[in-house]
Amino acid sequence: MESRSLRYFVAVAEELNFTRAAERLGISVPSLSRAIRKLEADLGVTLFERTTHNVALTPSGTVLLEEARVALDALHAACRRAQRVADPEPKLVLAVKADGDAGLLEPLLARYAAEPGARPVTVRLSGWREQTRLLRAGEADAALVYEPFDRRGLDAERLAVEPRLAALPATHPLAARDHLTLADLALPGVEPGHADGLPGYLDTVVARYAIADLSQLLALVELGEVVTLLPESVTTRYPRPGVVYRRIPDAPPAALSIAWPQQSRSTATAALVRAALAVAPAAEAAA
Repeated sequence: MESRSLRYFVAVAEELNFTRAAERLGISVPSLSRAIRKLEADLGVTLFERTTHNVALTPSGTVLLEEARVALDALHAACRRAQRVADPEPKLVLAVKADGDAGLLEPLLARYAAEPGARPVTVRLSGWREQTRLLRAGEADAALVYEPFDRRGLDAERLAVEPRLAALPATHPLAARDHLTLADLALPGVEPGHADGLPGYLDTVVARYAIADLSQLLALVELGEVVTLLPESVTTRYPRPGVVYRRIPDAPPAALSIAWPQQSRSTATAALVRAALAVAPAAEAAA
């Protein structure tokens, strides 16, 4: 099966319209229809239910869509890694969200630089939850990322665990208290005693306000627009007159991991992971 057939299938499956899919692919509708019919014949299954006014995925089509996306992503990533390895001066790319390293970035890089044959490391600053996409796309070799994250196709080792603190405007009624509970904060979707909804709440805040970096988030907190939770290492580095940080004993801790592609056979990436584990508080605690 050619990757082109999968690309054509994914376009139709996502658009559920042959005309829009053909425009997206830059081919004619008849050519696309023939390609899909051939794919169905090769597989021996029906991928789409077609009527005059509607296109819908069959159960077989739904399964193939999920797997085809993974396959195409893996192919793109393999090509990208091959191009990067061919660079006359190959580098390791470490994806990190700005201020999302629990204070480990500098000691990690220093430890790795002392490794025999260490490569230069490029730190790629990424957006909210972007690190895993960069790994799967072959654009980064490793990433520092807070849990939970999408682990598909990735290996990971935990590096640090730290408390989360509430970030409140200094004028907030709860700001006068030394510590709070999740019930006090009444965050939408986060039930007291069940913090499973916390990642979803944080994702919602970031999406609703199109937050690109920590300074924007803290500005919104200072204005009283949002209340959020941050890893303790972030709060110590970013004091702000209009923001107060309060302990939340029943909040889940923030756990930082280093992640890398499962299929990686790079000795340089392995050395970077070893360096991260060597400087990690979690590793020291387990020793």
